[in-house]
Amino acid sequence: MQTRTSCTSILIGKEASADGSVMIGRNEDSRAAWPKHVVVHPATDAADAPLFKSKANGFSLTLPAHALKYTATPEWTDQYGLFEEAGINAAGVSMSATESAYANARVLGYDPFVEDGIIEEAMVTVVLPFIHSAKEGVERLGKIVTEHGTGEANGILFADHDEAWYMEVATGHRWVAQRIPDDCYAVVANQLAIQKVRPDSPDFLFSPDLFDFAAEHHFWTPGTSFNFRQIFGTDSNFDRIYNTPRVWDGQRRLTPSRTSTPLDSDLPFALQPDRPLFVEDAFAVLASHFNETEFDPADRHSAQAHRFRPISLARTQESHVLQMRQNLPFEIADLHWVAMGVSAQSQFVPFFAGTTTTPADYQRGGLPATMDSAYWQYKLASVLLDAHFGLFAHDLENVQMSTQAKLRANIDKTDVASRGVDKAALADLATKATAENAEIAKTAWQAFTMELVQKETDMSPLNFKTDDAL
Repeated sequence: MQTRTSCTSILIGKEASADGSVMIGRNEDSRAAWPKHVVVHPATDAADAPLFKSKANGFSLTLPAHALKYTATPEWTDQYGLFEEAGINAAGVSMSATESAYANARVLGYDPFVEDGIIEEAMVTVVLPFIHSAKEGVERLGKIVTEHGTGEANGILFADHDEAWYMEVATGHRWVAQRIPDDCYAVVANQLAIQKVRPDSPDFLFSPDLFDFAAEHHFWTPGTSFNFRQIFGTDSNFDRIYNTPRVWDGQRRLTPSRTSTPLDSDLPFALQPDRPLFVEDAFAVLASHFNETEFDPADRHSAQAHRFRPISLARTQESHVLQMRQNLPFEIADLHWVAMGVSAQSQFVPFFAGTTTTPADYQRGGLPATMDSAYWQYKLASVLLDAHFGLFAHDLENVQMSTQAKLRANIDKTDVASRGVDKAALADLATKATAENAEIAKTAWQAFTMELVQKETDMSPLNFKTDDAL
């Protein structure tokens, strides 16, 4: 079963990005060897409203008869549930679920989790195919939580071409969501992160009785500021070792002008970046492991190397950035970037949202490992890098940068080719370009992997140096 201890998320508003993109992204952290796939679900029209039933906990829900086409990253097996995690639908809406979170004992005592309520495993599957805006995604999931309850605390990311929303489900039936200011970004790491909730602002949505619940149980005094993080969340030594340092790591990268420390418990939820952000900045945050600080676990000479939990770590199953670009047809505009395995040791590969399928090696891979799987191809390079991470860090950076440049060039070529093309041809173009992107990355990384094998052959502990004169 999936272990709920991890994930780090990023959300970027359209005015905070260099090209007007709205972006959401997340590392899906659970197990070091647990393959993921990338798939496309076609649109469906059922004669009767279908019933969804979770294999994970028995949660069930009657779904609308019409479902939109969407991309997804499910588990290699559905034995424990689907865990589709992230995707973009045909209405130009993206969703990432979930960022595991933790509520305090006070609030859980009055609103405990519901054993067969909705959980991470089902959220993308029962929400993303049925929404037409980011706000509608919050409203649909919020209604499900209010009526059916949830079995765990989670943060959920939504975006469309205009805005990004971050939603937090804290207890069995209570939740809140905040629209990310257009000129800001947010980094979240396994904590309830939303702070001051303004009930009269259109930038907030929340469960119908949220304020009454808090007042009734003396968690909040009406007329005072309503700080969701303080009322529902945690503030412990565990947070300062496991959670807040990751938020600090993301913020120090994007807003270096702001003075803060990894131990600060009052890091802001949303911040303005010091400069316009590119999709590569989102990659850098999700791949960060306190690089260039004394807390970097890859620095074997630092006494502080394992003091804090880093953003990128060995048990990342996949990392994604969902980029909603402007002024292009949906099929080409929206990019589902996926890095299989450890984001710091992998390549973000762009899948055009309009693609009708994904490369075969992204639909394969399980246990035991097989090399016809994209997941295991990238994991092999990652394991080889681990043995001598510092020695090969520059080679890693070179292959990531050179491959990203080629992927950027292919995206630009596809953008130009999409002008004046009809919808059917756009789908063909998106499918062809997606396959090309996957092949560009695969070719580069297969060569890089074999280079690592070659270089590491003489680094065995069984090596023995002799005197050449003997």
